[in-house]
Amino acid sequence: MSNTLAIDTSSFVMGLAVTDGDLTLGEVTTNIKKNHSLRLMPAIDALMNEVGMKAKELNRIVVANGPGSYTGVRIGVTTAKALAWSLKIPVIGVSSLAVMAQTGRFFDGVVSPIIDARRGQVYTGHYAKAGMSVEMIKEDRLMMLDDWLSYLENLSESVLFIGQDVELHRALIEEKLGEQAHFAFGSMALPRAVELAKLGNDRMTTEAEATHTFVPNYLQLAEAEAKWRAAQSKKDEAHD
Repeated sequence: MSNTLAIDTSSFVMGLAVTDGDLTLGEVTTNIKKNHSLRLMPAIDALMNEVGMKAKELNRIVVANGPGSYTGVRIGVTTAKALAWSLKIPVIGVSSLAVMAQTGRFFDGVVSPIIDARRGQVYTGHYAKAGMSVEMIKEDRLMMLDDWLSYLENLSESVLFIGQDVELHRALIEEKLGEQAHFAFGSMALPRAVELAKLGNDRMTTEAEATHTFVPNYLQLAEAEAKWRAAQSKKDEAHD
């Protein structure tokens, strides 16, 4: 038996799935601007009850560990770690972008998941189909969208953009890439927690981490922390 709880709160989308091996027992996806911290545990309890599984029957927790919303990623990872610690089971982190990219498993070309990072920046990566899955070609990164589009333009390949934040940048993407650009739409633009579970299960043998050392992958400091560090640096310089 290989029972997995998958948790994704790295964006407005809150995704949960309970799987037994390759079998999906239940999945919940919401795309509403509400506080994940208030909704996550009740949603987990409801889904576990619905599929008739007790917490002690879980074998692992898989969580989307970023990049994405600083608060959202922290909530998901903290909850996953707490559950894994109390149940004495492994916790496995999976890139939020890798989960999104799975929509492109049948696309011939570059698969580019996009999460808005404000000020013209995006979290993204270069993925491509590999068999019945999608693999990372160029690692996840935080960069200016304009620079990323220049990189994609030079590849001279069709590009599938995935993610609900793509619409924020669609005009610039179309202006820069023209017919190179293709867009996932509707539910295809949203991450699926069942895909998260599958990716986590595939990595179980090599990438399960000690719960106490498991940390999110923010790719950048939260804005408040970055400002605090900059202020501290200026104070230190003034004292030198």
